[in-house]
Amino acid sequence: MSGEYNRSEFNGAEGDALNGASAPSSPNPNISATTPGPITSTSPRVGIPKNVEDVMYSDVGITTLLSRLKQSVASARDFAAFLKKRSTLEEEQATGLRRLVRTQQDALKRVEVKAGSYAAQVAEVMRVHERMAENGMQFALSLHQMHEDLNELSTNMERGRKQWKHEGLDAEKRASDAEAAMLKAKSRYDALAEDYDRARTGDTKGSRRIGLKGPKSAEQYESDLLKKTQLADQEYDEKVRQASSQRETLLNSDRPRAVKALLELIRECDSALTLQLQKFATFNEKLLLGNGLAVTPLTDRDAAGGPKSLRDTVLDIDNDTDFNAFVRSQKLPPPPAEIKYQRHPSLAPKTQLPTPAATTNDRSVSGGWAQQQQQSGLGVNTAVTPGSQPASTNNRHDFFAAPVVPPSRPSGEYGQRPSTAGRFDQQPSSPQVQSPNVQSPNSFASRYNSPAGPPYGAGAAPPYPSDVHPAERSITPYQQQQQSTGIIPGASPLTSPNSRQYGSQAPAPQHNLPPLRPVFGVSLDELFNRDQIAVPLVVVQCILAVDTFGLDVEGIYRLSGTASHISTLKSQFDHDSSRIDFRNPAAFMHDVNSVATLLKQFFRDLPDPLFTHAGYSTFIDAAKIESDEQRRDALHQGINDLPDPNYATLRALVLHLNRVMQNEGRNRMSSSNLAVCFAPSLMGTQTGPQIADAGLQARVLDTILVNATAIFDDD
Repeated sequence: MSGEYNRSEFNGAEGDALNGASAPSSPNPNISATTPGPITSTSPRVGIPKNVEDVMYSDVGITTLLSRLKQSVASARDFAAFLKKRSTLEEEQATGLRRLVRTQQDALKRVEVKAGSYAAQVAEVMRVHERMAENGMQFALSLHQMHEDLNELSTNMERGRKQWKHEGLDAEKRASDAEAAMLKAKSRYDALAEDYDRARTGDTKGSRRIGLKGPKSAEQYESDLLKKTQLADQEYDEKVRQASSQRETLLNSDRPRAVKALLELIRECDSALTLQLQKFATFNEKLLLGNGLAVTPLTDRDAAGGPKSLRDTVLDIDNDTDFNAFVRSQKLPPPPAEIKYQRHPSLAPKTQLPTPAATTNDRSVSGGWAQQQQQSGLGVNTAVTPGSQPASTNNRHDFFAAPVVPPSRPSGEYGQRPSTAGRFDQQPSSPQVQSPNVQSPNSFASRYNSPAGPPYGAGAAPPYPSDVHPAERSITPYQQQQQSTGIIPGASPLTSPNSRQYGSQAPAPQHNLPPLRPVFGVSLDELFNRDQIAVPLVVVQCILAVDTFGLDVEGIYRLSGTASHISTLKSQFDHDSSRIDFRNPAAFMHDVNSVATLLKQFFRDLPDPLFTHAGYSTFIDAAKIESDEQRRDALHQGINDLPDPNYATLRALVLHLNRVMQNEGRNRMSSSNLAVCFAPSLMGTQTGPQIADAGLQARVLDTILVNATAIFDDD
């Protein structure tokens, strides 16, 4: 295919087309290329309609041809850019195909790949792809050369256009300037003639007859006007001759020459572009034909030794022959040893008689000897039969082989928490020895379904919804039971009834708990799919604690908590967040600032921020809007586009922060202060190009907090 894309085959056609375009017929038979003559209306141009010729040689002819030439140049440049991109794509494809073929050829040489007819025929398939890659590379080179030719053509055409634009428009300007000077001289001449006529007829009203030496007489005034009129007449006559000369030069010489040159440039550019399009079509046909011949050569199917098509090459693969050849190439292993029973000497009978038969290891001989010993009453039964093992051994084997697994913790509805009292709260007062007897599944079920089960049963409302202020909540069955009995449902029976009352001493915090149900560093989607709760429990508990104990704390969310407290709380949430209840301040060591810091750390540790990486640019662009209402509406739209877990969590957080803002007089935390504190955690850490967006991030959250009730009013 390397010869199929040789440009020499187009040289003749291209030269003829360009030569024909470079020497068009003159615009008018009476006007030659060197000595233009007068234009007559009875000399139509061959090949050009009369109405087109009238426009070309009119006052707008040069500007019209300049615009048409500009279109031709732009078209050539656009197609040249297309050829460049297509050439790049074809070259990348050919290079990638070559690299892929070499990789596959190297793979065929490894021992892990099938050999035989498969390797031979696949190698032939790779050679076909090599020819296709070569065809693509030649095609790419041809397109690149066409791109360079069109770029050179458009450059030359643009240079010629600028030249004739300057010359043609200058000639038009000279003629128009001469006509303008003529009209000006005519106006002056007409005005003086009218003044002279009035002075001659005696109508001197409004005429100025005062000279340097005083008032002029009528005769003097008339004489002066006559002289001025004669001079204006001479000047007007001169301007008429000059305008006529310029007009004649323009019509007979300058304009036809400019029109002819522009027409030649237009035809040359259009012809060259058409030729390149023809070459492009021919090269595409040859590329497809070459690839088709490489895949399916045009040869006689019955002729032997000719090139095969890709399909015939693949059909020559004989899997059975390859399989048999591979198996035959393997060495046969030595024959296996004879299989027979051999009793261990330690298991031989102690009363064995010293006979030659007793020294053998044959099963039949020993069995016969044992039968004789039994008949004589002197032997001991040493036969091992299935099921003859001790019952204790079998039972222990069965117990360890099939351990009983307690039932999995069910996932409840929104606000329900699974039972954990039977596993974590109940601690034995003294060590107990487990009975070897197997416990039935019912015993485990009864233990997990004991009265000290989940504090929130099926259908119970959540004790602290995230969307209602604590002061507005109604007393739930959970709280009624607590107020009536003094015991929180689900508490361990080993703890005293007053051990979990508000203000009482909480259980000692547990450090380094295993992360059974991790919360920190887990995406909101995973938490929702796992817990079936729209707002994570860590967010609900932290909001509950701050709403109850932190609204009056000065600098809430601005002041950091104790690092050890934060680490302990994080470990507890990662262990089992359903066991934590922040309504008791002892649960968070009476350190509400640590709870606030823990909430910010939860959002900061999310793999995908609350505002999501995908929607980051949307919120930043909205923050750049100056109008408050338009910025609010743009942010509202971005919030509506968030995933459901992100939307629910953001709604709970924003309404909570709005309650914090309502107590600004005591906690000194305004919307701008809260925005600065939360923006890095909710929109992602400010690294790289986001460092410059710190102010815009704070503006996003500030606008949302100010318009919290307007954004979430319909929910």
